[in-house]
Amino acid sequence: MTRGPVEVDAFVSFTLAILLLFAGRELTRRITALRRYSIPEPVVGGVLCAAVVGVLDLAAGVRVSFELGARDMLLLYFFAAIGLKSDVRTLIDGGRPLLVLLVLACVFIGLQNGVGMAMAAAFGQDARAGLLLGSIALVGGFGTTLAWAPDFASRLGIAHALELGAAANMVGLVAACVIGGPVASHLMRRHRLQPSGAAEQDVGVANDAADPPLDYYGVLRAWLWLNVTLLLGQGLAAALRQAGLNLPDFVGCLLAGIALRNLLPLAWPKALARQWAGTRRGLALISDICLGMFLTMALMGLQPWALDGVLGFVAAVMAVQIVLAVAYILWVVFRCMGGDYEAAVVCAGFGGIALGSTSTAVANMSAVTRQHGAAHRAFIVVPLVCGFFVDVVNAFVIGWLAR
Repeated sequence: MTRGPVEVDAFVSFTLAILLLFAGRELTRRITALRRYSIPEPVVGGVLCAAVVGVLDLAAGVRVSFELGARDMLLLYFFAAIGLKSDVRTLIDGGRPLLVLLVLACVFIGLQNGVGMAMAAAFGQDARAGLLLGSIALVGGFGTTLAWAPDFASRLGIAHALELGAAANMVGLVAACVIGGPVASHLMRRHRLQPSGAAEQDVGVANDAADPPLDYYGVLRAWLWLNVTLLLGQGLAAALRQAGLNLPDFVGCLLAGIALRNLLPLAWPKALARQWAGTRRGLALISDICLGMFLTMALMGLQPWALDGVLGFVAAVMAVQIVLAVAYILWVVFRCMGGDYEAAVVCAGFGGIALGSTSTAVANMSAVTRQHGAAHRAFIVVPLVCGFFVDVVNAFVIGWLAR
């Protein structure tokens, strides 16, 4: 029997989110499976809270709800920071392989969304619900899922949008971890690829250049740039909506950050160069805090039991999406990326692009290169495509398909 709702106010909810982040960190440290599958600490803490709330609701009839208004601002800060840290000139470092991988990822976004929408329609649901089990949750990841879910629920009337996307992302994350290494090993055996054997790795090696210290003014400058980006980004998002392209505010903040980062140095190169070194570390700190808190707060209110009537739909779509990803990696990505050892390492990382996250992609590639030798080109192109370019393309594709 339901005993009525328990409302947790904004301050207590925010404080609880901090405690849940620490709980997620401790659980991840202690539980090997969480580390093996690279499950993010905020996800562990947020899902733990959702599980406790679910038990209270189902067993004791107590419905707990949190005031989570702060999470929307945290999301804007995070995407603004991504934009401000994105130097488009790094495209030159990747060269042609980066462009090829970006095209492959964009094509896959179309295939993934086509599968999701077709299967949603086949199950008698709004076809646009398939986007939540397509590039929103899989290519986009948790951040994109949590950013788009409220829009799908309020504007499109898709029930339990957050639960659908979160379920798809969790399955995709585990699948990405599982398929990466085996796919690379299969390709190396089948095509008799010669590993590089190079001992120097791309992950975990210290940079020769010393980072400037993180100080009061570095954080304050970062905060100022983030606020300027938010002001411009929200205006840009509103202008895009007036032009008929319905994109959430976080996309505008991402684009505004990219514009500021890459256009201002052209006008004031020396002045900004002196300021930017310290500001960069401040941006990294603020964006990490905002992402962790946002993910935790968003998942605190998750209601997985609400998926009772659509579990078959989620399972069927995810089975097809995983098969599609593996087939695309083996038959398309490997050949287009050159068919060599570097291409096999890229294929291990593409599982992260297609189903998981940037961290999953890097973890998959690291596992392969630790055993067979370094693959420097792969560690340039995959993080750039997975961590920046695909997010921009994905946002516009989702906005167009979800009209």
